[in-house]
Amino acid sequence: MTGPDHLAVWQRVRERVPWREIVPHPPVPVSAGRDGFARFVRGTAGRDPDRAGRLLAAHDDVRREAAGGADLSLGVLARWNAVLRGVPVAGFRRGPACAKNGRERYGLHADTEHRFVSCLLEAADPATPVTARAARAYLDVAFFHPFDDANARLAGLVLRFMLLRGRVELDDVAPILTVVRRADDAEGAADLVRLVHGIAEATRRRTR
Repeated sequence: MTGPDHLAVWQRVRERVPWREIVPHPPVPVSAGRDGFARFVRGTAGRDPDRAGRLLAAHDDVRREAAGGADLSLGVLARWNAVLRGVPVAGFRRGPACAKNGRERYGLHADTEHRFVSCLLEAADPATPVTARAARAYLDVAFFHPFDDANARLAGLVLRFMLLRGRVELDDVAPILTVVRRADDAEGAADLVRLVHGIAEATRRRTR
């Protein structure tokens, strides 16, 4: 792989972001008058109805898993990724990956899968506000790029799962899912936390 390893860059950035301090713990539950994720998917369905149908099916499974108290695990992510791609089985990638038309490249090392699993375990840390944990898990999926395809869509599913497990619903997700994130941008990672938290607060106000 030529050029910088943006996965290694992200792992360094991840350690510098003060995840516990960016936003307070949101009062829960946060209920939404409309399903922001489903609305976003349906709004873009015209581009590829089959892909949108698979994404909605995956969102249904996310809701079931969250309601059942499941933990975020590589096995659960692999199942969602398979649904998104319409394949029977999805496994952790076997080589380097790239995204953003090749502008970012993510290496693969002997411990990459283990490091990713360790990051997933951190998603259960109750000392970190759920909106920060959800944003961090979203970025982990984006920059570890664990599967051969559909990682951006999977990151959105993980964000939703984390929020639902923390009893937070959002009525609008377009500002989150339509912005390209960079692996080297620590302030951008913190801004994503603030954005997720801010939309949760706005959802609470609009619902009330």
